[in-house]
Amino acid sequence: MNRNLRQSSAALASGIVFGFGLSLSGMVNPVRVQSFLDIFGAWDPSLAFVLGGAAIVTFIGMQAMKRMRHPAFDDSFHVPEKREIDAPLVVGSALFGLGWGIGGFCPGPAVTSLSVGLPQTVPFVVAMLVGMILHDRVWNRRP
Repeated sequence: MNRNLRQSSAALASGIVFGFGLSLSGMVNPVRVQSFLDIFGAWDPSLAFVLGGAAIVTFIGMQAMKRMRHPAFDDSFHVPEKREIDAPLVVGSALFGLGWGIGGFCPGPAVTSLSVGLPQTVPFVVAMLVGMILHDRVWNRRP
């Protein structure tokens, strides 16, 4: 099996597991997400367990990665090297949080929600893609 096919197969399998986990946890339901963010109203703390579980899995995966020489389907790991907190990171995080709070979606659950057929998902995903394209076009023009 050639390398690109192995990489694509691994990415597809990972995406399927991720999408299934998002569906199972209720992250594809924007009302559930917004209820989690509504700490002064009808707060639904169940998403904290999903986020905690994700943090635990990430921690375990990072510890395993540190013991490996290279990933199974690539020559090296691609981890961010930049560690400082700068204005683009803060602005991007704020925009992400606002979009998540208003729309009830973040990118992964939004794409997964397309398979469920929620009508409010389509404009969100379109706006998200337009924002990504604009970001790439503007950001890549910077000196």
